[in-house]
Amino acid sequence: TVSPEGARQAGSRLRSYLESEKQWKALMEFTLRHLPDYHDLPNGSGCLDQLLSLSVVWANHLFLGCSYNKALLDKVMEMADGMEVEDLPQFTTRSELMKKHQS
Repeated sequence: TVSPEGARQAGSRLRSYLESEKQWKALMEFTLRHLPDYHDLPNGSGCLDQLLSLSVVWANHLFLGCSYNKALLDKVMEMADGMEVEDLPQFTTRSELMKKHQS
């Protein structure tokens, strides 16, 4: 079983120098919230890696406006339900820009 400290250490190896403190704290909150459900199995199947990947998808969507397939976004948004992150950037999608341009 991975401890919260173990998750922080694993996550800190992945922290990008481009991530703000706010992004990093949100990523770690997401990860620690779900850690009990994603502990590594004895055979080393890497559940923690999966959780860290999901946390990056969630953070990239919120902070950078990245898009992913609907099933993946639905999953990470459900996992993040109840989490509050203040002052998120606002993004305009390509289709929204095209609609404005056509008007």
